[in-house]
This record gives sequence, C-alpha cells and structure tokens, in this order.
Amino acid sequence: MRYLPFIFIVILTLLIPALALAWDTSWYWLLIITLPLTLLGFRDIFQSRHSLLRNYPLMAHFRWLFEGIRPEIRQYLLESDSEAIPFSREQRGLVYERAKNTVDVHPFGTDLDVYDERYAWLNHSTAPAKKQVSCFNIKVGGPQCNKPYHASVYNISAMSFGALSANAIRALNKGAKMGNFAHDTGEGSISRYHREFGGDLIWEIGTGYFGCRNKDGSFNPEIFAEQASNDQVKMIEIKLSQGAKPGHGGVLPGHKVSAEIAATRHVTAGEDCLSPSGHSAFSTPIELLEFIKQLRTLSGGKPVGFKLCLGHRWEFLAIVKAILETSIVPDFIVVDGAEGGTGAAPLEFSNHIGTPLLEGLLFVHNALYGTRLRDQIKIGASGKIVSAFDMVRVMTLGADWCNAARGFMFALGCVQSRSCHTNRCPVGVATQDPRRQRALVVADKSDRVYHFHKNTLNALAEVIAAAGLEHPCQLRPYHFHIQSMQKKSLPGNMVLDFLEPGELLEGTENPLFKINWALAQASSFAPLKP
Repeated sequence: MRYLPFIFIVILTLLIPALALAWDTSWYWLLIITLPLTLLGFRDIFQSRHSLLRNYPLMAHFRWLFEGIRPEIRQYLLESDSEAIPFSREQRGLVYERAKNTVDVHPFGTDLDVYDERYAWLNHSTAPAKKQVSCFNIKVGGPQCNKPYHASVYNISAMSFGALSANAIRALNKGAKMGNFAHDTGEGSISRYHREFGGDLIWEIGTGYFGCRNKDGSFNPEIFAEQASNDQVKMIEIKLSQGAKPGHGGVLPGHKVSAEIAATRHVTAGEDCLSPSGHSAFSTPIELLEFIKQLRTLSGGKPVGFKLCLGHRWEFLAIVKAILETSIVPDFIVVDGAEGGTGAAPLEFSNHIGTPLLEGLLFVHNALYGTRLRDQIKIGASGKIVSAFDMVRVMTLGADWCNAARGFMFALGCVQSRSCHTNRCPVGVATQDPRRQRALVVADKSDRVYHFHKNTLNALAEVIAAAGLEHPCQLRPYHFHIQSMQKKSLPGNMVLDFLEPGELLEGTENPLFKINWALAQASSFAPLKP
C-alpha cells in the first residue's frame, strides 16, 4: 500500500508509449507529467536523508507541501505553532533544525501569552557571563561507588529495542558515541545493536529483569554480573515506575517476540513476554536498598540508582528513611514526569496517573535536602525536555541532568504520527517491520542525533550565560519564575519553598512533608497507621 501510488505512476509511464502507438500520438503528452513523477519516486526511494520519502515515495511530498503553507494560513486553518499534541510544531521544528544543523532562530517575537499563569521564564543578568564552550558533564557516583561516571547533562532516555527498531537503536548509540553522552537501554536490555558502535550505556533493569533473568522471570545475579562488567555499561538504573504508565506492567505478544528480541531479553521466542507491575527481587524500602548494594557489588562498583514517577509521598520518604537507617545510599535518582512518553499505555494511565515532573522533582529534591542526603545523590529528570529552557527549568528546581526520549526520536525523523503501538511507524523508528526500518539510514540519522545534542547544549550555554552563570550546576530556584507563582495560585501541592538542610530530621512544619514523613516507615511501603 505504501508504494501503490508510485507503482501506478510507473505502470502508467510504461503504458503510455503503447497507448500512443495503438490509438493516438497525443498520449505522449502525458509523459510530461508521469515521467518526472517516476524519476522523483525513484529518487525518493534511494535518497537517505528523509525516512518518510523512502517509505512513501511521491505521497510524502504532500506532507512537505502542507508544511510549507504560509504561517498565517496554517495558524487559522490548521495547527498553531504552540498547540502541543503532545509536542507543538514549534518544539518539533526546533529539534529538526538543530538535528539538521541548520538555522534555529525564531522571528517576530514570542507566540506565547506571557501573562498566562503557565508562562515561565529565567531571570537574566545585567552583566552576562562569557559563554563557555563545554559539553557540561557532571560526576555521578557517591562515596560507596568506586567507578563514578562523568555524564553529560543531556542524555538519551529509556527506550527499549523492541519498542524501537534496530536501526533506531544503532543510530541513537552511534550519535551518543560521537557526542560523548549516554544512551539508556530501556528495560528491554542490551541488544547487539546497542553494542555495535560502543556508545556509553545506562542499563535499565525493569520488573521483568530482561537480560539478567531466570526462566521463571526472577533476577539472576550471575547473568547480571556478566553483562554489567562490560566497559560500555556505565550506570545501572532500577526502574520502579515510568511516568506514562506508573504501576502498570506490560505484555509483548508472542507473535512480536522474534528470535532476536528473545535472545536480547532472555525469554522464549514466540511466547508472550511479561513485564510485571512490580518487582520480585524486593518488596520493602530496605530490600530495595539491599538490591542496590548487590547490583553495585556485582557490577564492580558502578553507579546504581533508581527511576520513578512520584506516587504516594510517604513511599518515597520511606525509601529516604531506609537510606538513613541502612546507610546504603543510591548514587542517583531519576524522576520521571507523568507527561513522559511510551509506545503504548492505557489512556487512564497516560492521562491521570502519576505526578507531573516539576512537582515530583521538587518533592524528591526537598526530601533529600531536608535529610542532608542531597550532596550524596544526583538527580536526573525526564519528561518532555527538548530545549535548553526545558533543561534550565528542571535544573533550577533540583535536577543535575536531563534525559529525553521523544526529543531524540524527533532527531531520528519521528513525525509524531502516534502509531508507535501499531508496528506501522511511517519513518522506521518505532517498528520491527524490516521494510519500514529500511527507511531509517543509520549514517544520516546518527549525525542528526549528534547535532541535536551538541546544538541543544550550545543553546544551554548561551542561556545560562545570559543569567550570568558559567555552568548549569550554578542554577538555583531564584533564577526561575512561573507566572502563577506571582499570582499565588499554583495548582496541586506544588512546594516552592525549599526545606532547610536537616529540616525533616529536626521536625518541619511544612504540611505536605510533615504528614507524609509521619506516615513513612523504612520497613514497608505501606503507611504507618495513626
């Protein structure tokens, strides 16, 4: 079906001479139309820069035609630049331009309503700093880690082989290698495509323990140690929950479990691949920390942490209490926001379960700061972070580094068709169909991944220099403002007054923390009964 219009044009081009000879030489005039279209279609198939054209020769040009409609017409008749569904045209365009290493400036002023309560900004300095040309790295690894990792402040977030195509994984990892930043494997484990170009890996361990499991789905320490000892693996991340579907497991149907995916995940080909909603290796906060200690030992001392979308506040504070009680300190915590993406999730989970990133990040940062643990634990943040300002916003509120998934998918050529769950991705990013994957040319798209990362950090350097700073680690809450902060009408339980060091230990009057601290217990995720 993808090639049907092109095939029709080719057949018509071949038939025209016969029709002209049989009936009327005037048929030759049709060649003026069909022959250029035929040549254009062949060019589309064999060019390497545009995945959509490779998969949809001729037809994809209609998309470029609509993209070129004058902005004022598009604004009133089609999609506005700032309409986010879930990413706006402006956001996607920014990624495409930076990935292609082309002009990424914006004309005529902002399209945003600066008096809307959601409007946010960074305070600038009257004496801007000199822009620092730097990759902006941070050291991840606390006192209990003997192989710390110097990570970029912007990395590829968790996306599994299986959810993404082999070519997408290869292009992401090659781009990460070129730019010296990290590539999170997702819970689908480490495939041969992750290893092909040698880019730094963050190995995510999910509830299915893929790549380090026994036949019954339980954790296998020997297999884990063998995989984790590879020099390419720089950090280990335990996935407690995911922003787009926290508290929900998953099933990869048996017909999608190919021999290659089965070998990567250590499951049986052709059988349903189960990802439970919860872990079997631990069930209490203390057991979670003991598992972290075990993984750190088995990996030879590499940084080990966990990722979560914040849920019950007392549960996170129970982990904090367990850290204080056991003295086992995770090296990092990644806070995933409810606005995060996924290949497939029930609508209720995507829309109404999980804490948004800014609120979850503030709570986690405050909890660690209020217990004097913050200096020992780095915090990552993920959830719709595609621009330098997106990075600045979360870094002023407590994040040490940022992860992005869909931003790097756009860099690969994703057009937000939102067909990830159908196996019919039009550009070969989120599909296991080998014919569709062919559209994604690794050499071209890895360059775009590299340029997107490089140009985003270049923009970050310009932004923080405007604030009078030299490194994003110097960002503080007072640099950042939200219009609703001025109106004193923040939604939900968003805590913008940061706790003092040790305030939780000494007793806080902050109602959100006071109540949940009293409910939390190190021995269980369940709240203490009053």
